[in-house]
Amino acid sequence: MTAPLTTDLVGKTLGSHQLESLLGQGGFAWVFLGREQNGAAAAVKVLKPRYAGDPQFESRFRNEAQTASKLEHPNIIHIRSVGKDGRNVFYTMDYCPDSLGARLAREGPLSEAAVLPIARDLVKALGFAHGQGIIHRDIKPDNVLLREDGRAVLTDFGIARAVSGYAASTGHNMTIGTPQYLSPEQAQGRELDQRVDFYALGVTLFKAVTGEVPFNATDWFELARMHVEDPPPSLRKRRPEISKRFERVVTKCLAKHPDDRYPSAVELLADLEAVETEARPTNEVGTAPTTSIEFRAVKARSATKERGPAIIFAILGVLLIAAIALVIRLMR
Repeated sequence: MTAPLTTDLVGKTLGSHQLESLLGQGGFAWVFLGREQNGAAAAVKVLKPRYAGDPQFESRFRNEAQTASKLEHPNIIHIRSVGKDGRNVFYTMDYCPDSLGARLAREGPLSEAAVLPIARDLVKALGFAHGQGIIHRDIKPDNVLLREDGRAVLTDFGIARAVSGYAASTGHNMTIGTPQYLSPEQAQGRELDQRVDFYALGVTLFKAVTGEVPFNATDWFELARMHVEDPPPSLRKRRPEISKRFERVVTKCLAKHPDDRYPSAVELLADLEAVETEARPTNEVGTAPTTSIEFRAVKARSATKERGPAIIFAILGVLLIAAIALVIRLMR
């Protein structure tokens, strides 16, 4: 039986959703805009036929989707349902109108101020997922969705894990993750922990503010070597207006050895918030001074007001003494 093409699925109904248009695709699945019977929009991720036709891969895909559906957090995409309709294996999730990847394609590199809130949202999502024992393994701009209110949400939790488990159990040689965002330990096939996500986040932030990934090559093995051996290029040489503090955060994320990266999302979030606090302009609140110069000026004025009565009494005392001395002199 001939495998369906992407266009064959547009207009079809999977579960309770009619597929309207293709939103995007990756190596293993397509993502469509779907409509429920009441007109509500949803994103529908459909496994490509060559993988849906493999019972073991399908099982892992559905199991990981079910696991990801239990990650209830404001910055993680909500998976609504997991199902199978005929030959099509799919899951449905909240629809977000934009993604970081699409925004970068439209606008080019973003300012540090625009990237910081996105970065904080992603780290919060990672902190929650890591606390549940789940590693994302494939963070990149296309997996960062943007809600209408600007909030960033991570999607595709579990897909890389499903592929990894399938490859390990079957011996199939499959690319896991996106080469430009792979950590050195992924490139070397070493054991992974949550710090692999911080490396990919560092690549994502580098891309967001420069428009380019730190390492790129047409040959996969050369790209893997660069991740393992080459130091990342200077972020501020490409964007001098980026703060040193933000550059230090990105550089620490891109450390070659996991021990030199952030050990947890808590530490990473604290540094991102410190960058944002330092960059935030200080507005005058009430009569409080906003700079050290103003502080000294206000303090001087206050001191003058406090010394005012004492000065007056001192002057009156001097005048009184002078008057007494004058009277004594005249009486002689």
